[in-house]
Amino acid sequence: MYKKTLLSLSFLLISVSIIAQKPQKLTSNQVYEKIQKLNFLGSALYIAAHPDDENTRLIAYLSNHEKARTGYLSLTRGDGGQNLIGPEMRELLGVIRTQELLAARRVDGGEQRFSRANDFGYSKHPDETLKIWNKEKVLSDVVWAIRTFKPDVIINRFNHRTPGTTHGHHTSSAMLSVEAFDLANDKTKFSNQLKNTEVWQPQRLFFNTSWWFYGSQEKFKKADKSKMLSFDVGAYYPLKGLSNNEVASMASSQHLCQGFGRLTTRGSQTEYVEFLKGDFPKDKNDIFSGINTTWNRVEGGGEIGDILYGIEQNFDFVNPSKHLPELMKAYKLVKNLKDAHWRKIKTKELKEIIKACAGLYLEASASASSTTPNSTFDVNFEVLNRANQSIELSSITVFPSKKTILKELDLAPNTKRNFKENITLNNSDYSSPYWLNKPWDLGMYTVDNKKLIGNPESARPINVQYNLVIGKAPISFTIPVVYRYSKRDKGEIYEPFEVLPKITTKLKSKIIIFSDDVTQNVALEVRSGAKNVSGSVALQVPNGWEVSPKQASFIIEQKGDKQVVDFKVTPPKNQSEGVLKSVATINGKTYTKELVEINYNHIPKQSILLPSQAKLVRLNIKKKGERIAYIQGSGDAIPESLRQIGYTVIEIDPKDINDKNLQGFDAVVVGIRAYNTLQELQFKQKYLLEFVKNGGNMIVQYNTNRRVDVKAPFELKLSRDRVTDENAKVTLLAKNHSILNYPNKVTEADFKGWVQERGLYFPNKWSKEYTPILAMKDKGESLKKGSLLIAKYGKGNYIYTGLSFFRELPAGVSGAYKLFANMLSVGKTATEKSEKVKF
Repeated sequence: MYKKTLLSLSFLLISVSIIAQKPQKLTSNQVYEKIQKLNFLGSALYIAAHPDDENTRLIAYLSNHEKARTGYLSLTRGDGGQNLIGPEMRELLGVIRTQELLAARRVDGGEQRFSRANDFGYSKHPDETLKIWNKEKVLSDVVWAIRTFKPDVIINRFNHRTPGTTHGHHTSSAMLSVEAFDLANDKTKFSNQLKNTEVWQPQRLFFNTSWWFYGSQEKFKKADKSKMLSFDVGAYYPLKGLSNNEVASMASSQHLCQGFGRLTTRGSQTEYVEFLKGDFPKDKNDIFSGINTTWNRVEGGGEIGDILYGIEQNFDFVNPSKHLPELMKAYKLVKNLKDAHWRKIKTKELKEIIKACAGLYLEASASASSTTPNSTFDVNFEVLNRANQSIELSSITVFPSKKTILKELDLAPNTKRNFKENITLNNSDYSSPYWLNKPWDLGMYTVDNKKLIGNPESARPINVQYNLVIGKAPISFTIPVVYRYSKRDKGEIYEPFEVLPKITTKLKSKIIIFSDDVTQNVALEVRSGAKNVSGSVALQVPNGWEVSPKQASFIIEQKGDKQVVDFKVTPPKNQSEGVLKSVATINGKTYTKELVEINYNHIPKQSILLPSQAKLVRLNIKKKGERIAYIQGSGDAIPESLRQIGYTVIEIDPKDINDKNLQGFDAVVVGIRAYNTLQELQFKQKYLLEFVKNGGNMIVQYNTNRRVDVKAPFELKLSRDRVTDENAKVTLLAKNHSILNYPNKVTEADFKGWVQERGLYFPNKWSKEYTPILAMKDKGESLKKGSLLIAKYGKGNYIYTGLSFFRELPAGVSGAYKLFANMLSVGKTATEKSEKVKF
C-alpha cells in the first residue's frame, strides 16, 4: 500500500512537471521501473502517418508491461491539420504537434521519430500521396528509421492491402513499412546510409488490426484469427497505481490542438496484431517470443546481467543509493560493450538511474532566455549530492565550444554548491526546428544533414557536461542550459535557452491585400536580440510595386525591445501578386528572419525562425456592406483577412448574443467547426436565425459531421464528402445567381491557385429551399454539389459552405476573396437574380 501511494503521487508529479516544463526528478518506484527496462534488450517500432494515429494503449503496453524500448515513427508532423487551441497553421502547427507527440511519449514511455514527409492535407488514395511525398525519399526515411532504431518487431497502424478505403497517408505508411521491412537488410538499397549506420533485419512485422477494419464487431468475431496475436492491454501497474489504459489515455490527451483531451479508462481490453512477415512467434501471447531480450543477447552482457538482475531483485526503495557501487561497476562494463547500438542505449539508461540513485541535482540556468552568436552570457550552476556517497565534481565542459572549467570540488552530502560562470559562444547555429531551416515543398521538407533525419527536434544549442567521480570511477552527465525564473502568479518556470539573431523583423500580416490601387501603410516590427543594437531596415517589393522610404534606421537599447518602422507600399494599377521581403542590416551583415514564439502550458516554449516576408495581393474587388459579426469556432484567421479588404469585423462570443446586439451588422459569419466546439451556439441559434429573417446574411463554415446539428433553418445533412484536389475542376451550377455575379463576377478561373483542398465535410442532403452553387469532384468520384448552398430565409439569406476559406483567405487566394465578398453582399442589390438548379 505504501509503494502504491508513493507511485500515485510520483506519477501526479511527473504529469505536473510535463505541464510546467520542469526537469524530471525520479522517485524510487520510477527508478525501479527504469532498472526493469534496463534489463530488457528488445525493441518495437510502431509506424503510422500522423500525430494521433498511434495506438497509445499498445505503445504504453509494450513500454511499461513488456519493458521494451518502444518507438513511434510518424511519417508526418501533422502540418496539414487544424488547430483547436490557437491560430497556428501549417508548419507552425507541425511544431506544436511535434511537441505534443513528445509530451505523449513522456507519459507512455515511448520514443518519437519522424520522416521528412510534409502533411499536405487529406488524400484519398496512396497513389496521390506517394506522388506528392516523393515515395523514394520517404521510403528511404523509413529504412533509415529501421536501420538506426533496430527494432525486433514492427507494428503498422494501418492495413497496406486496402488502398482507397481510408486516408491515403494512412495506407501509404503501411505500404512503405512493408516494403522497408525487407529493404533495411539489403546493402544495395540506400547504400549511402551505411556511412552512418548498418543494415538491420527486424524479426517480424504486424498489422495492429481491430473490428473497425472489418466493418463491424460481428464480422471480426467470425474472422480467421490464426495469424493474430492478442494482448490484454488493460493491465494494472501496482507500482504506478494506474492501469495501462489510464496511462494511454493520459498520453493521447497531450494532443490538445486536435481536441484529444479525454477521460481516463480502466479495465480489461484486448488488442490484436496480425502477423504479416518474418518469424511467427511460438507464444501467441508474447510478441517477443523466441527473441533473446536478456543481457546474454550481447557479447559480454552476461557479467552485466549478473549485476543488474541482482539489483532488480533486491532493490532498496528506501535507500536506492546503496546500489551505487554495483551500478558504477555495471556502468564500466556497459561502456566497454562491443555492440555499439546497445552500448549507446544502455549507457544512457544506466546513467539516468545512477543520477537518480545518487540524488544528484545538476542544473545550468542562464540569466536570460536567449543569447546571440559570438556573445558572452552568464550561467548559474547548481550541483547537489543528496546521497551518502563520495562524489567529486572535477570539471565542467561547455558545448559546442568544448571549454572546460576545472572545479575539483568534493560534494558533501546535501550541501548545495552554487557558482556562476561567464560563457562565450562562438559561431553557434540559431535555435529553430531543423526541418524548417531550408525552403520546402508541398510534399517534403528539406534536410541537408542526413544524420538529422528522423529526429523529433533540433538538439539544444548549448549543453553543459558535468564531469564527476563517484567512488573512484569517472562519469559525466550532460544537460542543456535552460532559463529558470519565477512569476508571482505562476511560480517556478523553466524555458529552453535559445540562440537567436541579433535582430529579427516581423510584418504584422502575412497577406497584405490591396482592394484598389491606393497606397497603404505597412508596419514593420524590429525586435532586438541583444543590447544597444542599431542598423537599417528595408522592404523589397516585386516589380511594378513601389515602397517608401527605401530604407529606415533603427536604434534599440534594450534586449527584447521592439521598434516599429512604417513604410508606404503602392500597388500597381492592375491585379498582381508577389512577395514582400524584409531585410535588416547591422554593420554590413543582413538579417532576414522573423522570430515566431509558441507558448502553451502543455509543451515547452518554441522559438521558430522563418523568412520575414508577406504575400502582396492586388485585387480588383468590390464589396457591399460594412459591419460583420464573426463567431470564432476552433480558430481561424478569416476576421483579419476580411479586415484587409475593408470590412469592419467584430468578433463576438456566443454567450453575449441576444435579440438586440446583432442589430447594425450586415452579416454574421460563423467560424470553422463552431457547432462542434461551442455548445452555447445551440441556445443562441434562435437569435441568429431571427437576424437572418430580418434581412441579414448568415454564413456558416464547415463543421465535422459527427454528432453535430448546425440547426439550419431548413433540412441540411452534413457528410464526410470532400474534394481534396485543390486543382479539381469547378462547375458553376447557378451561373446567374447573384452570389456569382454581384458585386464581383466569379468564373471558373477564380478557382485557380487554391491551396491544399477545395473543401471538406460537404452536405450531401438538403431541402428544396437551398440552391447549390457549385459542383466539383476528385478523380474517379461522383460529382459533389454541396460545397456552397444558399437559401432565402425571411428577408435574409442563410449560406452554408464547406469550401476551405479558412485556408484560402490567409493564403491570399484572390478568387476566394471575390467569392467571400459576394457571399457577404447577397441581397444588397435590388436587382438580384436567383436561379434554382435541379439535380
